[in-house]
Amino acid sequence: MNKRRRLTGVVTSDKMEKTVIVEINRTYIHRLYKKVVSSRKKVMAHDDLDCQVGDTVRIVESKPISRNKRWVVEEIIRHDIRSGAPEISQVESEQ
Repeated sequence: MNKRRRLTGVVTSDKMEKTVIVEINRTYIHRLYKKVVSSRKKVMAHDDLDCQVGDTVRIVESKPISRNKRWVVEEIIRHDIRSGAPEISQVESEQ
């Protein structure tokens, strides 16, 4: 295993070719105030796996690919069933 950072996030946009925008949510406790703080970050990632909006993906650090892309989608952890094609039962009931 190499020392590249790996983060997990949700795809929020897939309108570009070979690029997706991944939102990474992080929750931590503030050191001084001991309050739970949540932060989110959106990064652009290179996508060869054809991700769709709503998919949970793991991204890995890489060399700069373009001006804004420094991450690559490593794997799709979970597909979002809402963004896919309609289910078979829905198609049959419409006919």
